[in-house]
Amino acid sequence: MERRAQKKLGAEPSLLGFGCMRFPTLEGGAIDEEQAMAMLDRAYQSGVNYFDTAYFYHNGKSEAFMGRALARYPRESYYLTSKLPTTLIHSLEDAKRIYAEQRERLQKDYLDFYLLHNLNGARWHEMVDTGVVDWCLERQTAGDFRHFGFSFHGSYEEFREILTARSWDCCQIQLNYMDTEEQAGLQGYRLTEELGVPLIIMEPVKGGALAAPPADVMEVFTALHPQASASSWALRWVASLPNVMTVLSGMSTMGQVEDNLATFNAFQPLSEAERAAVEQAATLFRQKVRNGCTGCRYCMPCPAGVDIPGTFRLWNDWAMYQNRERSRFKWKDMDDDKRPQNCVGCGACEEKCPQSLPIRADLVRAKEELEGL
Repeated sequence: MERRAQKKLGAEPSLLGFGCMRFPTLEGGAIDEEQAMAMLDRAYQSGVNYFDTAYFYHNGKSEAFMGRALARYPRESYYLTSKLPTTLIHSLEDAKRIYAEQRERLQKDYLDFYLLHNLNGARWHEMVDTGVVDWCLERQTAGDFRHFGFSFHGSYEEFREILTARSWDCCQIQLNYMDTEEQAGLQGYRLTEELGVPLIIMEPVKGGALAAPPADVMEVFTALHPQASASSWALRWVASLPNVMTVLSGMSTMGQVEDNLATFNAFQPLSEAERAAVEQAATLFRQKVRNGCTGCRYCMPCPAGVDIPGTFRLWNDWAMYQNRERSRFKWKDMDDDKRPQNCVGCGACEEKCPQSLPIRADLVRAKEELEGL
């Protein structure tokens, strides 16, 4: 298993990390512990030693499950990460209460990494103002956890503010070959490299969207490596970045475990020809957008407080990735009273954005197609 020694941290985590938010589940939604244990065992026995969980994962059940699962391995043989759910933290008392609950779930004397979960600029300021950051540093000094970092969802400007605010042990960002300019993006990656902050990558396969690409995209990959999976290309792209410490994969089946092990047990950075193939694949994906957008968002405001894109973006997402399960999940997961309004032909977007003339009919078709999946 490929490992990247972190002299700054005195740690040597596996380049493939096991993300613990997508375990197989039983009919009622509970973790299928028998299958999940077998998957963890296979990964661990093959050299995976980094496990990433969080307070919210699997409706709050992931931490307790991982506490039991990892108890079967020598404590010094793996790295365990969990995260403080900043969306629930509005006071120091909130942080202390939830942290105590996490420790009870995990049943570990210490954590290797502890992250402020899902930071953006506003949440960062709240964590500072309420004293949560200073308190976390006290817990680190006390030995509750060895390394302190954050996971991030926000703009690059917010990322830069947080990353440069103090000396971090690590940070975790979303990055894949289609999202190079989203959130922190490659610009954020370069900043971590400049500051020497080891990087943990989440969503390297874009929530599964890059795992089963349309045929013309897949042909670009198979032309070079007929047997390699689309996921392996996405994982190798991000793992080829030298400041990446660990790439997280939320594995749901033993087949995914085996495929990822094949990629990382004989890891090879992308060659020039392979990088060109990934760029070609990204171009093909982007050419599948149904309607161009100038970014005015007038026709598709997102519901307040809901991190799900509006109808128009869903339609383009479906067109690009042609992933029925992913699109259906995004659409059906919205509560009826929180869904963005579908186009009724009011014409407002045409006044705001003349390029949007074809959008109205497509939005109606999007609603019909997505609801019919």
